[in-house]
Amino acid sequence: MNISKPQQRTLHALAQGGAITLVRDDRGGILAAQCHNRDGWLLSDCNLGVFKTLKKRRLIASKGGGPYRITREGLRSLRSQLDNRVTMKGW
Repeated sequence: MNISKPQQRTLHALAQGGAITLVRDDRGGILAAQCHNRDGWLLSDCNLGVFKTLKKRRLIASKGGGPYRITREGLRSLRSQLDNRVTMKGW
């Protein structure tokens, strides 16, 4: 699965215990998505477009109206894969 750099940074922050909270207007529409890491720092790479893409791919989910966290599928997409590693044959 192809994941952009901002999406990877957001997923790594979530995998380490971070969460995405949504800023809503008076009618309940989403204005912005804010990703906080486990230390409470705001991640600048996470925006509404990144949030929508991760949610559409089911890499993040919310339970019981709480903040969005990484899913098992999201964790699986972050694992290194054999075809992505550089092999040093002949060295």
